[in-house]
Amino acid sequence: MKLTLQLAAIYNILWGTWVVLFPSHFFVLVGMEVPNQLLIWQGMGMVIGVYGLGYWWASYNPMRHWPIVMVGFLGKIFGPLGFVINYLEGEVPFAFFYTLITNDFIWWIPFGYILYRVHKDYRWKLTN
Repeated sequence: MKLTLQLAAIYNILWGTWVVLFPSHFFVLVGMEVPNQLLIWQGMGMVIGVYGLGYWWASYNPMRHWPIVMVGFLGKIFGPLGFVINYLEGEVPFAFFYTLITNDFIWWIPFGYILYRVHKDYRWKLTN
């Protein structure tokens, strides 16, 4: 659990830094039109980077700091859901899907496992 959260922390901090410092780079890489309001994209990068700090701190005691993991997990569920809705409405091109692979999908199982362990531990404490 500690390693998972530390890897997530490093990834999020690096990704957030990349988006803040080079906001048009992702769009150029995937062949999308660069948005006019890059400040919004940079704000998202800042938030993702801050999540990274939270994951790092949670890594010291994942069982105690499970709410940070839960907030991250929910973001990793709602982000793809938002993409699907916006894609179906024609608001975002499919190329944006690539951000979901490394930002969301690869973390579903490890974050889900951490939350499962928390739930299992909590239930064990209630019954003993």
